[in-house]
Amino acid sequence: MREILQTQFLNNTVQLYLEVFGVILIAFIIKRILSKYLAGLLFLVFSKSDKKFRKKEFIELIVGPLDTFLFVLIIIIAMDKLTMPAILNLSIYKATIKDVLDAVVHTALIFSFIRLCVRIVKFLAIIFEEKANLTTDQSDNQLVVFFRDFFKVIIYIIGVLLVLRFTFNYDIGNLITGLSIVGAAIALATKESLENLIASFIIFFDKPFTTGDMVKVQGFTGNVERIGLRSTRIRTDHKTYITVPNKQMVDTILDNITQRTQRRAEIKLEIGLSATAAQLKKIIPAIKSLLQQDDVLSSTVFLSDTGKNAHIITVEYFTGMHQDINEFNSFREEINFKVIELLSENNIELAAASTDVTVKQSSADIPLNTNK
Repeated sequence: MREILQTQFLNNTVQLYLEVFGVILIAFIIKRILSKYLAGLLFLVFSKSDKKFRKKEFIELIVGPLDTFLFVLIIIIAMDKLTMPAILNLSIYKATIKDVLDAVVHTALIFSFIRLCVRIVKFLAIIFEEKANLTTDQSDNQLVVFFRDFFKVIIYIIGVLLVLRFTFNYDIGNLITGLSIVGAAIALATKESLENLIASFIIFFDKPFTTGDMVKVQGFTGNVERIGLRSTRIRTDHKTYITVPNKQMVDTILDNITQRTQRRAEIKLEIGLSATAAQLKKIIPAIKSLLQQDDVLSSTVFLSDTGKNAHIITVEYFTGMHQDINEFNSFREEINFKVIELLSENNIELAAASTDVTVKQSSADIPLNTNK
């Protein structure tokens, strides 16, 4: 039996093959148990700063990528004990089969590690998003989504650099130096994208608006549904979904309707010229008295203009922002009806309410009688 175990096969003994594949088999069997145990230890590290961490969700999110990472790591360690058979020591485009296999396993290990890091970032984002939902400020939710996407991009970039370094043995230092020159050219070519990225930081920290705010920009009015790294998504009042580059959201004049402290309404009454000064002096105080309500914070009523066509009375009033737009429109409608009733009670007609057409015939149009 001992002789069989010491038999050489493809530059390795049978015993060594059994040991290596035995380790891989054991790792395959216990990898889920081991990954759950390590996930529990990792959970203890994060939960020290916050006792509200949900262990079950954390483990379910982490176990999968941690399972893959551990299994690939054990395979690499175990297979490293084997000697590459001379028969397989062939070259493919100046790279041996061993180099190709090493590149494959290193890439698998790096990707599994990057996947694990992304899952951790995702779980942390869920926790911080729940905390942000407890506050009334929607900017917290924006920051969570922004930094979640930002760190995911950073992790993926690190993953690519690790693959270049450990899989292809590429000098990252020289790469970064070269990229600094290429980056300048790319920066010029992607100037607008970089401007939008910088604008996204301005939006998050300057907070001219937050998710859920109603804004008016570029002639569109709607609610902000999402703020991304490049653009802002707005659901318009026509229920369409538009995408506005962040640079335009920062550089153009933006009206944050949600941040208004009051709602404004205006009525322009064009009174017929038949109304006397006494009637006008009577109707203006009546309208002022009508606007003496709790919902009206301030109001102005005055004779703003007069001319050959009409007397114009301007009515302007402001209400609080406790009303939504439908309540505000209903309130305006109620005020308009009461103003119409006041005009009717005081026998005041609006301009062009009644029009008399008089046709005059000039003497030049009368035919002359030439018969004698």
